[in-house]
Amino acid sequence: MPAKVDDEKCTGCESCVEDCPSEAISMVKDKAVVDVETCVDCGVCVDTCPVEAITME
Repeated sequence: MPAKVDDEKCTGCESCVEDCPSEAISMVKDKAVVDVETCVDCGVCVDTCPVEAITME
């Protein structure tokens, strides 16, 4: 199950981009976007996000 970003909650801090071991997260219009093809479902981004904007589907 790939990670999913709640655009309403995402503040664009880029913590998840920096911590993603598979480099599956990028920023688009100041919001985090997960590439589901690259995501390895590790959950690091969920733990890293300070505003709990990322969940595992």
